[in-house]
Amino acid sequence: MSVWRINGTRVPFPQYWMSWAKKLVWLSLGLSMAGCTLGPIFSRPGSPNHADYSSAENPLATSTEAVAGRDGQSQRFVKGLDLPAQWWQLFRSPSLNELIEQALKNNNDLKAAQAALRLANENVKAQQGFFFPTVQAGVSPNRQRNAVGTLSPTLASGNAIYNLYTSQVAISYAPDVFGLNRRLVESLKAQAEFQSHLLQATYVTLTANVAQAAVQEASLRSQIQANESLIKIQKEQLSIFNQQLNLGAVSMNDIAAQEAQLAQTQALLPPLKQQLSIQRNLLTALSGQLPQDSIKQSFELNSLHLPDTLPVSLPSSLVDQRPDVRAAEATLHSATAQIGVAMANRLPQFSITAAAGGASTVFSQMFRADNVFWGIASSATQTLFDGRTLLHRKLAAEAAFEQAAAQYRSTVVGAFQNVADALRALEYDAQALKAQSEAEQATAKSLSFAQKGFELGSVSYLAVLNAQQAYQQSLIGVAQARASRYADSIALFQALGGGWWNNPELNRLEK
Repeated sequence: MSVWRINGTRVPFPQYWMSWAKKLVWLSLGLSMAGCTLGPIFSRPGSPNHADYSSAENPLATSTEAVAGRDGQSQRFVKGLDLPAQWWQLFRSPSLNELIEQALKNNNDLKAAQAALRLANENVKAQQGFFFPTVQAGVSPNRQRNAVGTLSPTLASGNAIYNLYTSQVAISYAPDVFGLNRRLVESLKAQAEFQSHLLQATYVTLTANVAQAAVQEASLRSQIQANESLIKIQKEQLSIFNQQLNLGAVSMNDIAAQEAQLAQTQALLPPLKQQLSIQRNLLTALSGQLPQDSIKQSFELNSLHLPDTLPVSLPSSLVDQRPDVRAAEATLHSATAQIGVAMANRLPQFSITAAAGGASTVFSQMFRADNVFWGIASSATQTLFDGRTLLHRKLAAEAAFEQAAAQYRSTVVGAFQNVADALRALEYDAQALKAQSEAEQATAKSLSFAQKGFELGSVSYLAVLNAQQAYQQSLIGVAQARASRYADSIALFQALGGGWWNNPELNRLEK
């Protein structure tokens, strides 16, 4: 075993090599840490300086109008009230709670978003590895015969056949002098943050979509029930007509007209049932199942409860709560770092390499003094001409930054618009329900009077048909208006960010 001296102390060669390698590593890390970082430094954009979601000329109401009847209660908007983590529980539907939990457990889009986040985090860790030297060790034994009759002997002994054992440790390192790797890591961290917010957005969208589909199913069931009730009324009326036909009180034209009216009402059922089937399939798919594994939950408007109090986040908090805004911000951050990457690529690139080992025909003598080899080298490379490729990559990075900045501002504007739209929709939904409820009451009276009048012979059959048509539309209108209040309440929760920040379950999903 060869020995070397460190500060006068005799040490074996491998230990000497490791001591020398450590010094090289620390020197390289020192050079990297002392380097500069090029490009703009990212800072989070400020929140819009607005106190409300509406203009002073057309302010939003603090509560909706109260309406008599089911789902007609006033909804109060409370500014600054935080969103609950599981906002869907405000609808007081055990079936909805159960289905959303099932969807959160089984939905494949959510699982894909989780995997994408893990992928992004692993890419960050992989890039961080370039902050450290790469150390490789190898052993290469081989046996060969030298053509001593033609070539000079390879070995000093002149033997033609010999074994050669070579072992080597190599270190390579690229000091991050101008911050190229630091900006790459920064960009990848921003991309991982983007995936984190994308997971949050997927979570919010999934819960909102399940709730909306459940409300749509309930609305369709109500509309189907309204049509079936009207069909029953029209069948009863047709039976009366047939009796009156035998008495000569009506003509065949009246019978035909009533049959046509009945057929038209019956024709409305298949499309409604088709839409109901589509909603059922959608709910099944959202819960991560195939159509043949139909969900057991079903929904009726009367089984839901309309929330009386609706939280309205402060405008200054909206940009922190909306996953799409935070994702756009992360994209902007990544674009900022990429400018630094493009700038660093135009400057000299440095590298340090070192290798040491031993070679011998006898394995145990590889590290004898005269069998040891080592080498150290460094390089600096500067691109002198590349057809302006690196320049245009820098300009492209700057353009990407401007694009990301514009997209961020657009996303913020869209977020405020979503909240304003939902608040305004809720305000008008109450008014629409009031109008539809009044129309239902009026048309129900009108139909009743028309039927009695027709039986007494004081009202024409045309008046009965018109009353039936109006009543049919009012029943459907009430069902749709009730459903709109639920749907727009869900839209408000989604527009405000969905309360993901209060849900520990989402923290588990992000890991």
